[in-house]
Amino acid sequence: MELVSNRPERTRAGTVFETDAGGALRLEQARPFGRRWLMRFSGIASRHQAEAVRGAVLRARPLLDDEALWVHELVGAEVVRRGHGESVGRVRAVLSNPASDVLELEDGRLVPVRFVVAHDAGRVEVDVPPGLLDE
Repeated sequence: MELVSNRPERTRAGTVFETDAGGALRLEQARPFGRRWLMRFSGIASRHQAEAVRGAVLRARPLLDDEALWVHELVGAEVVRRGHGESVGRVRAVLSNPASDVLELEDGRLVPVRFVVAHDAGRVEVDVPPGLLDE
């Protein structure tokens, strides 16, 4: 499995993942394997059964953590400058980057997530260095 999460809860036995096909998979065991994970799920005991779910995208329910930034909450949010309240656009996507994930605004400008200083429903406040958002 290729895991796109930095949360250890996602690799604990008992975690339930929903699949694109609408079925659920309950994690029995997981361990790192290079840059990926080896995972065993309840009800999948043979290679043939494992092949049937190959390539499936698995999703877990959102975790309750008020301090965390969640992609599904950031996409579409208005981005405002700290202190000014000036809107600089809306988040089109969150891009994975080894140094820091990046907010991609609708106009293509990029803002590293490390500059997010506050967030709430539909709004992200950023404190960026001068010139970063100049057009």
